[in-house]
Amino acid sequence: MGGTRPTMADVAREAGISTALVSIVMRGAPGASEATRARVKRIAEEMGYVPDDRARKLRRARSRLLGVAFHLQHPFHADLVEEIYAATADSGYEVALSAVTPRRDQATAARALLRERCDAVVLLGGGMDGAALARLADQVPTLFVTGPCAVPGVGVVRADDVTGVSLAVDHLVGLGHRGIAHIDGGTAAGAAERRTGFLDAARRHGLADTVEVVGGGPTEVEGAAGARELLARREPPTAVVAFNDRCALGVLEALARAGVGVPERMSVVGYDDSRFARSAFTRITTVAQDAELMARTAVSGALARIDGAAPAEAVLPVRLVAGETTGPAAAAGAPPGGLQV
Repeated sequence: MGGTRPTMADVAREAGISTALVSIVMRGAPGASEATRARVKRIAEEMGYVPDDRARKLRRARSRLLGVAFHLQHPFHADLVEEIYAATADSGYEVALSAVTPRRDQATAARALLRERCDAVVLLGGGMDGAALARLADQVPTLFVTGPCAVPGVGVVRADDVTGVSLAVDHLVGLGHRGIAHIDGGTAAGAAERRTGFLDAARRHGLADTVEVVGGGPTEVEGAAGARELLARREPPTAVVAFNDRCALGVLEALARAGVGVPERMSVVGYDDSRFARSAFTRITTVAQDAELMARTAVSGALARIDGAAPAEAVLPVRLVAGETTGPAAAAGAPPGGLQV
């Protein structure tokens, strides 16, 4: 080591594991196997690593701040933030917010919360790679909300996205639709699970040959682009399941510009049941995540982690909310009229 004092990162590198897992071993916290504990302690001893008790004591001095990094342009995150404030009202904790924007990434948002000495950090949505998440979890109790995360030391609160999209497909099949498309979320948190749910439901209904997945994303622009791609097909689908409500709004705009009636010619389903789904011009059919339950679960999980509980995963139920954008499958050659946005 050239005379320098070995660090936890040095031990992690030597052991081939994350610093978060080394931290779990050194603190004696749940979350590591006995074999891993023995190996890490042996490597630490051979390297001469000694935990820094002063730093540990500083970390234990609580700020009574719960940090939340959220995506500023995501309406469901706004719903979650509102509910997080309500969930912390009687906890003795204040909420510190740090926004993710197109020019400010999640890692930057998280670093700002660390500078505020937050006792725990709740990340709404994705944006950080596994190594960065592991480093964050090594410094502060961390929860990832709205998608899965396999990084050791990171707690998870998410909706049952596989079931959620399955409910959307079941609803459309019940209305007679067989040509159904999914405009997916690209690399957004939960996108892989929603693709899986869509394809699993299609196979279950015997529709593997009449459905398709097209690339999309979480914004209106990506939803509109996906809709235009589908409209260019020789036989466009009669129904679309969008990644989220913003994506669904983009689909509705593209359909309106093309003169395609909703739901007479094409049905559209969103996801989240955000405030966008309850807009003034139409009530979007959507899969509802319970923002209040998700926020309460995230806050209780964060407080438990602060008190030393092991990271855990909570998978929350979802439900379909039928609105004005879905209806019976259109007959071939039917006129294009219907809802205009």
